Amino acid sequence: MEVLITGAPGWLGTELVRRLDDSEHTIRCLTLAGVDTSELDPYDVETYPGDIRQLDTIVDAFDDSVDIVFHCAGIIHPSSLFGADQFFKINANGTLNMLKAARKHDIDHFVYVSSNAAQGFNDSPNELMTEEMPCQPESNYGESKYMAEQHVRRYNQEYGLDFTIVRPCWYYGPRQPERMNRLMRMIEGGKPIVFGNGMNLRSMTYVPSLVDALVSVMERPSVSTGETYWIADERPYTTNYIYRTIADLLGVSENLQPIYVPTPISRIMEIADVTLGNLGIYEQNVHVAGEMSRNIACDPSKAISDLDWEPPTDLVEGMRAGVQWAREHDAI
Repeated sequence: MEVLITGAPGWLGTELVRRLDDSEHTIRCLTLAGVDTSELDPYDVETYPGDIRQLDTIVDAFDDSVDIVFHCAGIIHPSSLFGADQFFKINANGTLNMLKAARKHDIDHFVYVSSNAAQGFNDSPNELMTEEMPCQPESNYGESKYMAEQHVRRYNQEYGLDFTIVRPCWYYGPRQPERMNRLMRMIEGGKPIVFGNGMNLRSMTYVPSLVDALVSVMERPSVSTGETYWIADERPYTTNYIYRTIADLLGVSENLQPIYVPTPISRIMEIADVTLGNLGIYEQNVHVAGEMSRNIACDPSKAISDLDWEPPTDLVEGMRAGVQWAREHDAI
């Protein structure tokens, strides 16, 4: 098959390229113009610079030979304080531009990598989120990912474009970004901040396992087409367990003394995040503080069943790989 991937040389996009490089598939990457793509040099890929915010810059990456698109590109944390509009320009409108190009070239299958934020938070810690539950996005980021999902579904309804949507959760594993390195350094220092009592549940997504699921989507179109899948470890973990696991792997568990911040403070940060977002402002620390006491936990059993996919059953080995990568790159 001829495969087009967006989001490389980002975390997920590059991992997907690496995996497919050993296959018989032909790979092309739509990369952000001006970004250093040397990380892709070891792989047998064609790169096409463009910007998904501008339709005319991405059309060269498409032609009628492309069979499947993996749309992994998106923005989670804008770099500018006044960059909240980038959520919608990149995540929502950028996806719409990708769909327009895919329709023009009669692409067989469009795979969209969404987010847990598109569905929102758990109504109860005793009920995991499933694909059939209504979406209640709680932030500009979540709204932009939900809007993108709606664009994908509309193109299926109006134009017959086959699709699959996957919703990963909190990423972990090798090649982790600075925000994950920073968390590990806080835990290494012994006093990471925990909002609430740390017993809230979080689903985690090991990036190599997410790639396994994406490959299964591609290999099982008769099953995956038209479906939405939660992609995460087999079970969610408490925040306390996540922090303790990282501390154990760093060898600092005896010195771990988290700073517990009362839940109402987190709720205030959540309100502030929404208020700032309405003003077009995004502040990463406020956003993270606002969601860290929430339950964001899903049930991945549909993907396990449909895709013949086996997610991690525990956090330890995948997090160990992330810690090792961070040490090798002097990030911790």
